[in-house]
Amino acid sequence: MSLKSLRAILKKQSNLEKAKIYLRFFKTSKGEYGEGDEFLGIKVPESRKVAKQFKDLSLSEIQELLNSQVHEERLIGLFILVEQYRKGDEEKKNAIYNFYLKNTKRVNNWDLVDLSAEKIIGAYLMDKDKKVLFKLARSKSLWEKRIAIMSTFQFIKNGMFETTLEISDILLKEEHDLIHKAVGWMLREIGNRNLVVEELYLKKHYKTMPRTMLRYAIEKFPENKRQAYLKGSV
Repeated sequence: MSLKSLRAILKKQSNLEKAKIYLRFFKTSKGEYGEGDEFLGIKVPESRKVAKQFKDLSLSEIQELLNSQVHEERLIGLFILVEQYRKGDEEKKNAIYNFYLKNTKRVNNWDLVDLSAEKIIGAYLMDKDKKVLFKLARSKSLWEKRIAIMSTFQFIKNGMFETTLEISDILLKEEHDLIHKAVGWMLREIGNRNLVVEELYLKKHYKTMPRTMLRYAIEKFPENKRQAYLKGSV
């Protein structure tokens, strides 16, 4: 199936009213993090269905989707990559991993990162040197920083916490709330699996870490403990 067919399907599914909502939700005004993004107003489950229909697109065709200003086209391209990675042999996985890294500028909104990074970058690096994540964490790119921390979700799910904590250290002084939220979320996920590890980290940093990061990290704590952290009295 061709890209022309894919775009014809998206055109039929487009929803102007939802598109207007997404433009606001994903901060697309001048100076905001999603500036310039265009939307068709298609929900994520519908984008997943389209991706399944076009799961055999070539990397050159996926590149065309990633180059699009249309958010849903980039999302579908990433969904296809995730599926091809999941089913691919080692050679295919390596090719997709490197392709993804070459396209981090096109994985340029929080949902695009969150729905793809752990399933490609994280999955690939499970048993490999993770130094590329530290390079991404120190990047000037907001999205590369988010890719770095969100990729570690794959490690967390497999009981491996060290890389997440080390990258969290790097991002503690990051100014953007999208990084605060991502780091806090990953710390919370560690706590869901090993509360002792999370609290050891929090007790070392909770008084100086960004407030949003802390709030996300302690979101599921009992209310008395949560308030103690917020008041600095742990």
